[in-house]
Amino acid sequence: MSGTNSPEAVKKLLENMQSDLRALSLECKKKFPPVKEAAESGIIKVKTIAARNTEILAALKDNSSEVVQPFLMGCGTKEPKITQLCLAAIQRLMSHEVVSETAAGNIINMLWQLMENSLEELKLLQTVLVLLTTNTVVHDEALSKAIVLCFRLHFTKDNITNNTAAATVRQVVTVVFERMVAEDERHRDIIEQPVLVQGNSNRRSVSTLKPCAKDAYMLFQDLCQLVNADAPYWLVGMTEMTRTFGLELLESVLNDFPQVFLQHQEFSFLLKERVCPLVIKLFSPNIKFRQGSSTSSSPAPVEKPYFPICMRLLRVVSVLIKQFYSLLVTECEIFLSLLVKFLDADKPQWLRAVAVESIHRLCVQPQLLRSFCQSYDMKQHSTKVFRDIVNALGSFIQSLFLVPPTGNPATTNQAGNNNSAGPVSAPANSGMLGIGGGVTLLPAFEYRGTWIPILTVTVQGSAKATYLEMLDKVEPPTIPEGYAMSVAFHCLLDLVRGITTMIEGELGEVETECLTTTTEAVSSPTQSSSEQQEFQSTSDQMDKEIVSRAVWEEMVNACWCGLLAALSLLLDASTDEAATENILKAELTMAALCGRLGLVTSRDAFITAMCKGSLPPHYALTVLNTTTAATLSNKSYSIQGQNVMMISPSSESHQQVVAVGQPLAVQPQGTVMLTSKNIQCMRTLLNLAHCHGAVLGTSWQLVLATLQHLVWILGLKPSSGGALKPGRAVEGPSTVLTTAVMTDLPVISNILSRLFESSQYLDDVSLHHLINALCSLSLEAMDMAYGNNKEPSLFAVAKLLETGLVNMHRIEILWRPLTGHLLEVCQHPNSRMREWGAEALTSLIKAGLTFNHDPPLSQNQRLQLLLLNPLKEMSSINHPDIRLKQLECVLQILQSQGDSLGPGWPLVLGVMGAIRNDQGESLIRTAFQCLQLVVTDFLPTMPCTCLQIVVDVAGSFGLHNQELNISLTSIGLLWNISDYFFQRGETIEKELNKEEAAQQKQAEEKGVVLNRPFHPAPPFDCLWLCLYAKLGELCVDPRPAVRKSAGQTLFSTIGAHGTLLQHSTWHTVIWKVLFHLLDRVRESSTTADKEKIESGGGNILIHHSRDTAEKQWAETWVLTLAGVARIFNTRRYLLQPLGDFSRAWDVLLDHIQSAALSKNNEVSLAALKSFQEILQIVSPVRDSDKPETPPAVNVPVPVLIGSISGPGLNRPFVRTDSIGERLGRYSSSEPPIVTDELEDLNLWWAAWNTWYRIGSESTKPPVTFDKLTFIPSQPFLTALIQIFPALYQHIKTGFNMDDLQKLGVILHSAVSVPISSDASPFILPSYTEAVLTSLQEAVLTALDVLQKAICIGPENMQIMYPAIFDQLLAFVEFSCKPPQYGQLETKHIANAKYNQIQLFAPAEWVALNYVPFAERSLEVVVDLYQKTACHKAVVNEKVLQNIIKHSWTLFRKLFF
Repeated sequence: MSGTNSPEAVKKLLENMQSDLRALSLECKKKFPPVKEAAESGIIKVKTIAARNTEILAALKDNSSEVVQPFLMGCGTKEPKITQLCLAAIQRLMSHEVVSETAAGNIINMLWQLMENSLEELKLLQTVLVLLTTNTVVHDEALSKAIVLCFRLHFTKDNITNNTAAATVRQVVTVVFERMVAEDERHRDIIEQPVLVQGNSNRRSVSTLKPCAKDAYMLFQDLCQLVNADAPYWLVGMTEMTRTFGLELLESVLNDFPQVFLQHQEFSFLLKERVCPLVIKLFSPNIKFRQGSSTSSSPAPVEKPYFPICMRLLRVVSVLIKQFYSLLVTECEIFLSLLVKFLDADKPQWLRAVAVESIHRLCVQPQLLRSFCQSYDMKQHSTKVFRDIVNALGSFIQSLFLVPPTGNPATTNQAGNNNSAGPVSAPANSGMLGIGGGVTLLPAFEYRGTWIPILTVTVQGSAKATYLEMLDKVEPPTIPEGYAMSVAFHCLLDLVRGITTMIEGELGEVETECLTTTTEAVSSPTQSSSEQQEFQSTSDQMDKEIVSRAVWEEMVNACWCGLLAALSLLLDASTDEAATENILKAELTMAALCGRLGLVTSRDAFITAMCKGSLPPHYALTVLNTTTAATLSNKSYSIQGQNVMMISPSSESHQQVVAVGQPLAVQPQGTVMLTSKNIQCMRTLLNLAHCHGAVLGTSWQLVLATLQHLVWILGLKPSSGGALKPGRAVEGPSTVLTTAVMTDLPVISNILSRLFESSQYLDDVSLHHLINALCSLSLEAMDMAYGNNKEPSLFAVAKLLETGLVNMHRIEILWRPLTGHLLEVCQHPNSRMREWGAEALTSLIKAGLTFNHDPPLSQNQRLQLLLLNPLKEMSSINHPDIRLKQLECVLQILQSQGDSLGPGWPLVLGVMGAIRNDQGESLIRTAFQCLQLVVTDFLPTMPCTCLQIVVDVAGSFGLHNQELNISLTSIGLLWNISDYFFQRGETIEKELNKEEAAQQKQAEEKGVVLNRPFHPAPPFDCLWLCLYAKLGELCVDPRPAVRKSAGQTLFSTIGAHGTLLQHSTWHTVIWKVLFHLLDRVRESSTTADKEKIESGGGNILIHHSRDTAEKQWAETWVLTLAGVARIFNTRRYLLQPLGDFSRAWDVLLDHIQSAALSKNNEVSLAALKSFQEILQIVSPVRDSDKPETPPAVNVPVPVLIGSISGPGLNRPFVRTDSIGERLGRYSSSEPPIVTDELEDLNLWWAAWNTWYRIGSESTKPPVTFDKLTFIPSQPFLTALIQIFPALYQHIKTGFNMDDLQKLGVILHSAVSVPISSDASPFILPSYTEAVLTSLQEAVLTALDVLQKAICIGPENMQIMYPAIFDQLLAFVEFSCKPPQYGQLETKHIANAKYNQIQLFAPAEWVALNYVPFAERSLEVVVDLYQKTACHKAVVNEKVLQNIIKHSWTLFRKLFF
């Protein structure tokens, strides 16, 4: 108070005092001389004090009794003017704090007298207030007297005085308690020893209290006494008191000074022992009262509730609960139970209204609610207070709908003098009028004809009461319709908001603490003491969390049933968008909270309610009717003993219909309607799933099922990537959408997509729940789509795709369930369903392969194989459309990822190879396109171990008979592959050997034998062998073009690249590839059909030489045999050192013999050509005379190395390397083993025997003749005889008379064979020409070679001369006696002119013109005899005699 202590202020005070005293003296001069004298002496006193003291104010205070005395005497005069002057002067002294305790007591006594005389009442009150607020000198009796004075003035007959006194009392009471608080503050640092409590009482002696505290105690105690209508202990002199005023004072003290009661045991005692019993006692009329059929609204008799007291009691109760709950646990339980009872339907409306306002005050204090739960609901044998409060609210709301309000006129327009603070009620029918008149519809709840308006009663989160604040009302107010409902509605919303915010906040703190502790535990240095501390703190935290969690769960468990019942009813009844939004938000937050706490039943119940709200009324959705939570919706709750039905959505709600669509059902049904509220619920559901997906768990099933049905009704259809876009309904009545919902659809579609995009933020467990729910939904959709062609619901499949795409960063954890299900979808009979299954699956695979994984796929082979595996699994599906999708996917993968497939190649190639022959041309074509891309672009990038698979796949396409071009092109691909093997041979060989070693090691570790085709050939050779084997298979394909192309390619490949094989591998080539092929070709050729083929498909005409299957196979046999023979010829240096060459030689000769003896001129002639080819072989060079250059010097370069056109290709295969270079490896590292002469000779003798068998079999005349009799052709016989000279060169050393005899027989028989009249114009010379046929030339050449060999041969060979002469002379005889060919009738050439031969019937055979042949034979005889006449054998065998004899015979026949 520096202002009153300053010298100027003190000086002014002294002046004012003197002036006041002078004025007093003047006023009392005539009437009151004693007062005048006292005033004058007072002036002197003041002057003296001022003159003598430096501390003037202190001196004034010490002498204040004397200084104040003149003014007190002035008041005693009871003259208004004088009294006013004196009171003003006294107030001035008080304000400068210069009044001592004694003086203050005197002043109060004087004021009391004035009060009793009813003088200057307002001034008195003012003086008391100044005295008590500026000083702390008034205590005990003086204070109580001052307070009583104010109370007494409150009960005067003057309203102004009454009101002023009431305000003064309130202020004085506040001042008393403020003094106590200040006193506590001053003594805060002094530790006070608590006095031991005597006996059983909680009460401490009042004498221990400090002065201000004692005053406050006495005052509060007397207020309780007064309210209870008992005599006060301290406030002596009270004459009158009202309960209402007393309760107000009690409330203000309790509300403003809670710390006083909490910190001082004496005051706590007062609360428990005085206030609570008082409140309970005063509540008694309200508890017992039951409202009858009609209730007067006038002030009630004692036994009826009295509004002013009841309302004030509720205010006191609110304060007690809010501020002193911890002190008054038991008492609060009683208060809360009373509050709940006041909501009963049989209580007056005003009582229910103030009770619901009181409950609202509690609902905005979540910590308090938490305390209730801990203190009551979680204790055994205790009232479940928190649950009861919530249930009571639910029951209250339901009762407002189900019971018509009583006690109030329903249509009243008054709110009872509540001015702007109270809401104005709306007429009950205003909602209807609004609809009729086109006026904006009032916000309201409407249920089964009951219309309740929604009033704006408070702002969110605060409990601003209307009727609890009506302290001036004596009569119960009229409650507007809808007010109680609106407050109860806000109670629910604030309750939900409060507890969810509180629990989620605490949950967040716990999670943060746990995280911090874990982090610290990981990073902190390992010291034993700190470890122990940390362990302790961690365990403390865990204990704290367990306790907290128990409370949270109990709170939710206690309130969810009542909340859900009330919110569901309100949701159904709401006609206001904002109210609906609030209800849905409450349900959403509760569902999310339950989810976070793991309370499945309650979570599912709230979600079910939202789901039901999203769908049309009575919509048959199985999932919502079978869940445990949903059982609630069909049963009644028992809340506070009342059976209240859980309300099902009513169909008569006045909601705007925004969409009409088809329900998603197996059987076609009528249309269903969606309202704006349904759409609002749907958005909330989306919001829930989007923001709280992590806690939905198994209830994803509910959410997604509902969304699926809504999406269906709205006609949203999946598009690329799984997003849903508006589309037309496929069948039934078209979906009808209002403009409002049309603009909403893209938004809904967007939110839906964002919902599944946000799944990337879910934890792994939640993501699995989502995937499982989608799979389960999809299974239902699949079941629904069975057996009909109706458009299926693709929601689940589309969303599985979307979820997979956004979770690529952790695709491993969901890949198997995701793709496993989509594979099932791909097998569905409904084409649209499976098409989307395949679309989703292939999109996921492509996305998975292109995604930037960490680590990349190249370093994570397991993941790559996992991603590609479903692609392989699609191969087991028979639907062509799925396989086409699969192959298109493969093609796209190859185009985008082909370079980095690595270990995934076997799977990709397997997909191409899995295409079967019967799967349609387009599939085969697409698969083949993939293969072509692989062969042209990706062979170098794939692991060498996959090359064999490429060969197998290419081979399998060759065997497909759907499209000839593909088969031919695949053979071309095999040639390209062989080319690649050749060019990259060393690299491939190294890699394969390395892989082989690794596999061998694994096999040994497992104790198994390594199993692969063509084992034990080296891996690179095995690759070649697989290629040869594949081509070998194609060589026996049913189609001639394929056989021809494959055969050419096989022999070209072996010819061009065979030298790359290890020496030992040739054994396999010969036996497993070539001979195996020859066997199959021979078998097919001999069993081929002889029936004529009209055309080769389409309009292609077939040449007569190929117009039967037999003829077509003949071509194959020719090609195959020629190829094998050529290999034997060109690769003999490789083959002969193999152990069983002689056996192979025999087999080859056997094949040549079979072919030569076949009844087909083409084959038999070709066989002989092959025979000729193998006889041109040069014997291997011995080591001694081996030249310096590689052995290729001695090998004639085969024709094949020339320019042979490849199948299906337009370029010749020209080898750039020389055979010599290719053979270098064998000459240096593996010199061929030289066989001995004897073995070589055996081979030729085997050839001789074969030649003899062919000759004797083919020239032997048939027993019977008919049109189909086969007679060997002249070219065949010519070729056969022409073989002998070459063969003879190898066997001449061992050629004996027996062999000569055999030769003679064959030569004789061959010359004897007639020719067909068809062929004669091409073979026979004209009659005028004396020319030999080729056959006759060949026969004479054979004998010439023989005689020349005998001529230079050893002596023992010359015995053969006579046999040769005999043979020649036999030929000479043919001129007059042509040989007979069995029983065949022939026309002689001499019997017809040349130009007539063409007229012969086709069945006729023509004998040759033997005259030139006989002449030439005779000439040979003459020449030979000239050379050999002297030889012993010629002389001994009488050769000359024979010649003359034959000549004479011939002469005789010719001329006689």
